[in-house]
Amino acid sequence: MSALQIVECPRDAMQGWPHHLPTAQKLQYLQQLLQVGFHTLDCLSFVSPKAIPQMADSHEVARQLDKGNSNTQVLAIVANERGATEALQHRVVDALGYPFSISPTFQQRNANSSLAESWQRVLRIQELVKQQSRQLVVYLSMAFGNPYGDDYSAELVMEWAD
Repeated sequence: MSALQIVECPRDAMQGWPHHLPTAQKLQYLQQLLQVGFHTLDCLSFVSPKAIPQMADSHEVARQLDKGNSNTQVLAIVANERGATEALQHRVVDALGYPFSISPTFQQRNANSSLAESWQRVLRIQELVKQQSRQLVVYLSMAFGNPYGDDYSAELVMEWAD
């Protein structure tokens, strides 16, 4: 049996807040989470601040975040090569996350790209990650259906997973 890996994603909550959380408060919270023992802490976002203003301070957070003796990996979400390049500037970032949606409508809304364009982005980001000896995590969002009426089937999900 393989080991259980727990990923904590405070980024998901932070980016949905209606107000900006001060950088110092965010850092204090993340420093505490690094001591819990999660496998991965998904806590940074290198996407347009226009899209997610609550995460606009990710560069500053990454500069100040101290993993100390924590074995927790830090993950930053990106939506394109620019974001990947920015995230990879920070040594604290162990992995990049890319949200790839099975739903063409959601992919267009979330990353301003078609599925084919997004797949090409994944391949280019993978090359950047390999050059830096880091990891890439591709999220298959909308893998259990979608509210947009786009085609969905378990077979379609398996095709993209392959």
